[in-house]
Amino acid sequence: MNIFQALIRRELSMFFQGPTGFIIISAVLFLIGLGFLVVLYGLNGEATPMPVTQIFYETYFFWLILLLITPVITMRSFAMERASGTYESLMTAPIGDWQVVLSKFTGALLFYMILWAPLLACSIVVRFYVGESAVLGFGTMFTTSMGILMIGSLYVSIGCFASALTQNQAVAAVSSFAIGAALFFTGFFSYFSGDRTDFFSKLSRHISLSNHMESFTRGILDLGAIIFFLSLTSLFLYLTHKVVESRRWK
Repeated sequence: MNIFQALIRRELSMFFQGPTGFIIISAVLFLIGLGFLVVLYGLNGEATPMPVTQIFYETYFFWLILLLITPVITMRSFAMERASGTYESLMTAPIGDWQVVLSKFTGALLFYMILWAPLLACSIVVRFYVGESAVLGFGTMFTTSMGILMIGSLYVSIGCFASALTQNQAVAAVSSFAIGAALFFTGFFSYFSGDRTDFFSKLSRHISLSNHMESFTRGILDLGAIIFFLSLTSLFLYLTHKVVESRRWK
């Protein structure tokens, strides 16, 4: 456990040893602030029964952060290790492959959650501005945080998988973005399929990330959505482990 914790600290500290981590934080702060500015102008000083988390989720800033920032966070996970020559040293150390994979995933996920911390402050400001406690209930904030964590876990695991496949960070980022965007836009087919009951229509409704996140932002703790995200996250972590395992023996 001490080795695993040391690996996590190593991964997390890498984000703050150069300008990259601070640039990412600044970009996310700008997008979150801009998104809430749009929400404030949309409310126009009027009270709303809709949770502010749901209003923010309906803007494209939330998905912009998710689709663009997570590939940047994870692109260095394995690719930088291989490009810098430290990957071989890491693989020959007395640690297991799962420890390496999970430590890189956990470190990236912790940094991802740090990026969303200002969301709480912005929500409190909007609550004060609107003057209605209904827009920021503790239950709604909890489920929204759970939704952000769940969907972030999925996209971070996708990024780790993409990074494990190459030693080029740009290629890893583009590959991660492509997989994440494909998963995201596949769910949009459900909006055009209506009440169709064919297999692809049902599948698109089941994997629709926007539908799952809408439940969380409305204060609903959807067990089915949690299982969905955890299952896909586990799948991509397993695939990452198999890639790391195969490269150990090459």
